[in-house]
Parts: sequence; C-alpha cells; structure tokens
Amino acid sequence: MNEAKKTTVKPITENKKARFDYSIGETFEAGIELSGSEVKPVRRGDVQLKDSYIAFKNGQAYLQNAHISVYKASSYMNHEPERLRRLLLNKTELSKIERAIHEKGFTCVPLRMYFKGNWAKVEIALVKGKKAADKRESIKGRDADRELAQAKRKFR
Repeated sequence: MNEAKKTTVKPITENKKARFDYSIGETFEAGIELSGSEVKPVRRGDVQLKDSYIAFKNGQAYLQNAHISVYKASSYMNHEPERLRRLLLNKTELSKIERAIHEKGFTCVPLRMYFKGNWAKVEIALVKGKKAADKRESIKGRDADRELAQAKRKFR
C-alpha cells in the first residue's frame, strides 16, 4: 500500500496589504534562500512582507524589503534584517515572470510565506495596481458579504 506523503503547510505570515492594493493575477510558489540566523526568526513568525517586492538581477529573482528580525542568540554571525534573499524558481518560471514584468507592466509581490514540510516557501504573484475606485469596490463587496453572513446567522 503506497500512501502519498502528506506535507503539512504551516503559515508564517501573509501580506494583506498586497491583496488590497493590487488585483492579483498568476501566482507561483518559490523556495527562499535563508542564512542560518534567519531560520529561527522565520519559524517564530518574526517576518514582515508589507512593502516587499520581487526584483530581478542577473537572471535571478530576489525578495527585496522583506524584514526578518535579528536572532539575538546568534552572536556576531547575525544577518542584515532587510537584505536581498534569492528566490528559488525554475528557469521557465523565472523567464515567464520577468517577461510579464517587462512587457506587460505587471509587478511581482510576495503574498504569503509558509513552511511546506521543512522548507520555507514564498507565494509570489504577478499583480496590477488598483485604482481608488477599485479599492472602494473591494470594500463595498467585503461589507456586503459581511452583512449577508450576519443575516444568515440571524435567521438560523
């Protein structure tokens, strides 16, 4: 009997601001290259993705402005909190994302960070910026959904 291995997904952090500011297109799962002193703060959830984005240099994707807190017990071998972190994607995904950014005017931002098994992963997405009217529509839709859920609970 061969049973498929179940990989547990443990959420670390989510970039809620990105879902509000951008309309989300295609998403990708990328591994992230962490230094030794970064792993413990990531496991604790001391990560901020709020103003971070994906930049390309020399054909590689890097996570910029993501803040991973300093691990105090790491002594002098600590990391820089907002250093560039390389994302691990295959060549076809890299070229697809880079082409969409340069030709179609998309932006690439991280949506969430999580552990899949023992590996730290980042969900990244190709996004377009929302206008102020679009943001108001999102708020109206969210309020309508909330009112509908309240009405359903009231009549049960």
